[in-house]
Amino acid sequence: MMGLRFVLYQLKKNPLSIIGVAILITFIIIAILAPFIAPPPEGHYDRYMIPRDGFSPTPQPPSEEHIFGTTEGQYDIFYGVIWGTRSAFQVGLIVIGVVLVIGILLGSLSGYFGGIIDEIIMRITDIFLAFPALILAMAITVALGPSLKSVMLALITVSWPPYARLIRGDILVVREEDYVEASRGIGSSHLRIITRHILPNSIYPTLIMASLDIGAVVLAAAALSFLGLGAPEGYADWGQMINFSRNWIVGPPGDPLAYWYTVTIPGIFIFLFVMGWNLLGDSFRDILDPRLARR
Repeated sequence: MMGLRFVLYQLKKNPLSIIGVAILITFIIIAILAPFIAPPPEGHYDRYMIPRDGFSPTPQPPSEEHIFGTTEGQYDIFYGVIWGTRSAFQVGLIVIGVVLVIGILLGSLSGYFGGIIDEIIMRITDIFLAFPALILAMAITVALGPSLKSVMLALITVSWPPYARLIRGDILVVREEDYVEASRGIGSSHLRIITRHILPNSIYPTLIMASLDIGAVVLAAAALSFLGLGAPEGYADWGQMINFSRNWIVGPPGDPLAYWYTVTIPGIFIFLFVMGWNLLGDSFRDILDPRLARR
């Protein structure tokens, strides 16, 4: 196990890593304090549904009542981006968590046992990899019906194959090491060999990939929501907030930036969230990859 002092030392070496951690801590605080930062109106039946102030199609600029303004349909932008932070963490962490479990399980079986098991798992993996990921995710979402759960199931379906292939490749190298042969020689079970000797020495590249992919998963979910395949209308979701602004990206001829807030504010939240995870993934790569670590 790596010591906390070593981890902190590696983080200090790269100021961008500190920025990434600071960004994510800020989003975590926003997600935890969402009920206090943007309290749901009294009698609101679902706190993730954005309150609206009328039905006018024309967005309203920032004001004392709506500090970030309103979208098309008069949905409050401030409420949407604050509660959308919870939605982003929910999608990113659940999808990557399930993908990690599936990828590690299938990759371990394929890499450790080889033979017919390896052939079956890798050919199934190749079938999934043959389809463009976003197109396949769109097709699955349409088949299941537009919803946030459908988006997560679709992203899980298209995201696990690279993880299975990556962990398999690392296990193929590690399983030939002397300490693995010694463990086999003393009669250790397959489960013990995999969990105690092989995975701890081959899982780091997969964890680095997962930390980098959380932001990508949230971005893909936002793209599906923008296309109308994600959360129901009015749900606090950054992609849907961008969807509400699609008709107002450019204002009238005399003032083309009249409705800048409708797309800029949700866009900034998406940009910072994804950048934070990318910077954290880079720091994990520096810490967990011994070839990059410097004493």
